[in-house]
Amino acid sequence: MATQKVEKSKLVRIRSLAKAPMDDYYVAGHRTCAGCGPAINYRLVAKAAGKDTIFIGPTGCMYVANTSYLCVPWAVPWIHAQITNGGGIGSGISAAYEARIRKGKYKGTFPNVIVMAGDGGSSDIGLQALSGAMYRNHDLLFIAYDNEAYANTGIQVSPTTPYGARTTFTPPGPVVPEGKKLWPKDLAKMIVGGHPSVAYVATASIGYPIDLMNKVRKALNIEGAAFLHIHAPCPKGWGFPADKTIEIARLAVQTGMWTMWEFENREYKINIEPKKLKPISQYLETQDRFNHLTAEHKAKIQNFVNLKLATLGIKVPVEAVTA
Repeated sequence: MATQKVEKSKLVRIRSLAKAPMDDYYVAGHRTCAGCGPAINYRLVAKAAGKDTIFIGPTGCMYVANTSYLCVPWAVPWIHAQITNGGGIGSGISAAYEARIRKGKYKGTFPNVIVMAGDGGSSDIGLQALSGAMYRNHDLLFIAYDNEAYANTGIQVSPTTPYGARTTFTPPGPVVPEGKKLWPKDLAKMIVGGHPSVAYVATASIGYPIDLMNKVRKALNIEGAAFLHIHAPCPKGWGFPADKTIEIARLAVQTGMWTMWEFENREYKINIEPKKLKPISQYLETQDRFNHLTAEHKAKIQNFVNLKLATLGIKVPVEAVTA
């Protein structure tokens, strides 16, 4: 259990593009795909966190594509973790700093300890270690960058892959025409519902970079554990042009396929609510992974989205439901 603390160096929250940090701590040297959403996510998070940061990277896209031939793109300390134990490694680093401070062996700034795990390393095979870190309330930030598949090893299905998506493990065919039959896990809601010690949980998207960086800074300013679930589209895995990543990310929010909220002081707050919600068909039609879906499948997804939005108090216009 985390015990003695030292006051972190408080970060000034970003309020506009003019005040966004200029320094980068995720720099050239990686080998991600063109238009890679998780790489954009990493750059924004590192930019917001600053130089007093330690990243823990469980196996996944952002490990394999970033560490080839010992050429790495981080200008801050980074450590590789197994896909199963990112939360455990982050907990250990945070606890080690607290122990050194308690014993008078370290008098520097308490670093930002950030676990950066993919949807597999957070919602699936790494869920146990994530839950343990949140339960023990270690002073760290756990970020799930979500490209909705095990993209590093061939675009296999993950627990956050949407219903109806084609992956190498869920190919549509005569027996299972919709592709993936299961609905995705709501990881952020799982953290809220199952870990009452966690003071700050939020969702974000690379399509809204200032909102994302604000949430990173708020999470790092909180004493104890915090969790961010960040939507990061994958051109290769989803089947869309590499120059459309940000457009797809924004469309996910504009259709309700991805929601933007914070959970703080035991209350939910919607950060970005579209003025006019678009039908989910506009989002699905931009990606090859959904091009096999029938009108019936799309209607099921629209109904799922409507119910999700209703739990957050977001009204769905009639034209979105009937489109």
